[in-house]
Amino acid sequence: MSILKFFLVLSLTLFASCAKDPSVITVGSKNFTENILLAELVAQQIEARTDLTVVRRLNLGGSFLCHEAMLMGEIDIYPEYTGTALTAILKLPVAQDAARVLDTVSQAYREQFEIEWVPPFGFNNTFAIVVDGEQAAQSELSTITELAAVSPGLTIGFGFEFLDRQDGYRGMVSTYGLSFAQEPKTMDLGLVYRALRVGQIDVAVGNSTDGLIAAFELRVLEDDKKFFPPYDAAAIVRAEVLAANPALRDVLGELGGLLSEEEMRILNHQVDGEHRPVAKVVEELRLKKGLRGRR
Repeated sequence: MSILKFFLVLSLTLFASCAKDPSVITVGSKNFTENILLAELVAQQIEARTDLTVVRRLNLGGSFLCHEAMLMGEIDIYPEYTGTALTAILKLPVAQDAARVLDTVSQAYREQFEIEWVPPFGFNNTFAIVVDGEQAAQSELSTITELAAVSPGLTIGFGFEFLDRQDGYRGMVSTYGLSFAQEPKTMDLGLVYRALRVGQIDVAVGNSTDGLIAAFELRVLEDDKKFFPPYDAAAIVRAEVLAANPALRDVLGELGGLLSEEEMRILNHQVDGEHRPVAKVVEELRLKKGLRGRR
């Protein structure tokens, strides 16, 4: 067990008593803005529509750490993405049909992990291969295929997990024939755009709904060979928790289809670009969307 994973397990174990109480729901998240926003949305929805107590365990880490925490029963809910579940967790081949991918991961998670997927939030947050807008204009770059011709002189950077995922760096390099000047630089997801902006890297791998893409005037290159699968965002919940709280399924279902890709990008920018508190951004979203409290 890695040191990082050991301390995560130790930290989460301190909250085990909360996780075992059926009247207490522990909401977790990964370690980037959008996932934290979605987790906060889930938490506020539960608080507004039920009598349950919510414990927040946000910014835990990447997909694997959150998944492990869920299997341990130390978090009950967290936002996940269908493509990540398909390739990174289940190790299944990349597929392109969004409805089929959702069906596949829903069935597999139910059977293998006793975890349920609720209706997705409404947007697909795919990986985004991003370059400086001025650089892209000068080099006439608009697709990842076109990037291959100039990649030997460039440096790429991305979050830690992207290096080893089936739908990650090696598969992308093989599919597009990319060859970079040096080994990729891995870093926290929240740092990749700033690293690109100050010239530490030339190409960044981010997410299509990231608010800083527009704020920094960056260009997303088209995935013209359709390498990446769909990444529909949805809350996943331990089946035991849904069984103990049957109304929770309908409460979370009210968030299905709530957000478009553009709306999610705006929310992300309010936090990353305008530095507004996550809880306040979510409160305003709930008001705008007419999400009500308890009857």
